[in-house]
Parts: sequence; C-alpha cells; structure tokens
Amino acid sequence: MDPLVGTVAASLAGGVAACLFAGFSLALPLAALQRLVALAVGAMLAAVFLHILPHALGMIGGQRIFMWVLIGLLFFFLMEKLVIWRHHHPHGEGEDPHGPGHAHAHSHTHAQVTRESAGWKVALGGASHCFCDGVLIAAAFLADWKVGLATAIAIVAHAIPQEIGDFIALRQAGWSKRDALFVNVGSSLATLVGGVIGYFALSEIRGAIPAALGLAAASMLYIAVSDLIPTLHKRPQARDIFEQFALIALGVATVVLPHHFLHSH
Repeated sequence: MDPLVGTVAASLAGGVAACLFAGFSLALPLAALQRLVALAVGAMLAAVFLHILPHALGMIGGQRIFMWVLIGLLFFFLMEKLVIWRHHHPHGEGEDPHGPGHAHAHSHTHAQVTRESAGWKVALGGASHCFCDGVLIAAAFLADWKVGLATAIAIVAHAIPQEIGDFIALRQAGWSKRDALFVNVGSSLATLVGGVIGYFALSEIRGAIPAALGLAAASMLYIAVSDLIPTLHKRPQARDIFEQFALIALGVATVVLPHHFLHSH
C-alpha cells in the first residue's frame, strides 16, 4: 500500500467519517455510547504494544524509543495540567472591577460570551487534536503499512467517543445541532491536513519517524489510561466489569485480526 494513499484514507476515516458517525450515534442510548469507550481502550492498547512499539524498537534502540515515550507522557500531562489550570484560574474572586451595578448590567452578555468562547475552545482543541492524529497516522504508514493500519483503527476507535464528547460540549455551549455538527466536521478535517503535512515532512526527515512513533505510543497510552479507563471505573458493578473486559478484548481483536488476516494472505 502506498503510504500517502494509506495516510489520506486513514485520515479521512479517523477525521470526517468518525465525526459523522459520532453525530448520528448520538441517537443511541447512553449505555451504547459508553461501550465505545471500552472498545477504544482495547484498540489503542493493542496498537501501542503489538504494532507501534515493536516496529519502533526494530528501527532504533529500545532506550531511545522509551525516552520518546517518556517525553510524550510528560508532555501530555503538562498540557492537560495547563488546560485545567487555565479553566480554574481565579479572576478577582468573581468581583467586577466596575462595581456590582456594572456586573448586573452585563451578566447576561458575559454569560453568553463565555459560552460562545467555550464552544470555540472546544472546536479549536478538537482541531489541534485531529491535526496531531494525522501526523501520527502519517508516521505509522511511513514506518510500515501494517503499523499504519493498526494505528488508524485505534485512532478511529478513539475519535468516535471524542467527537461525541465535543458535540455534546458544543450543544451545552448553546450551539445548534447543525452548527455543532458543521464545526465538528470542519475541525476533523485537520486530521487530513496533519496527515498530508506529516507525510511530506517525515518523508524528508525519515530519521524522525521512530521519535514520531514513540510520541504516538505515548499519546495513545496517555489517552487510554488517563482519560478513557477512569470513565470505565465509574461503573463498578460485576456485570459492567465483565462487559467492559469483553469489549476491551473485542477492541484488541479489531487490531489483531486484520493484521493476521492480511499477513496470511
């Protein structure tokens, strides 16, 4: 498979297609949406430990690969902390510098502006995340098309619950269903942009591919362990535990089985 073709196809699947599926899947019951999270966990962990890291270790030494994984994990932790700090940072303990009368007169306008800006932050944050996904897809296909396929499956599996979360956040910010879906589709196109840019950049600097694979592994590990698995712990009943484990195993199978099927042919 040509790496550029694979990158473009996977970027569209992980971006626009996943976004459209997420928009239509909002009609499903909440329990069905939560099952997608368990599937995403299995797919991402399988892609990291069975495809991305083994291939990267075959390209350069293990210590260098794990150094990039460590750098990636610390970077994503720092970025998340900065976002949380910015969201909760106090601004004068809620006091308006112009006095209570001015605050009352502008309370409705301020609330509207806050909700609109929150919506745009969600959209821009989603676009940034999608762009990075595209770069990671390009790095994986340039390394090996099987690694690219596994990475694409994992990113699609994660992108669907992510897009659902973004859509809900935009709706809560006061956006209409049509506008929220339109903006989500637009931001998801950043996956294709990141994939194309990443492909041509890494084609010129192929020595950077192992580092990009290490960062891809770190990204998926951090999302799976820090974001997705904690949501599964909110359902501690025995029936939920067995269901989640089965769905995680199914997510692993979605990455493992295509590899074995294609390898046997």
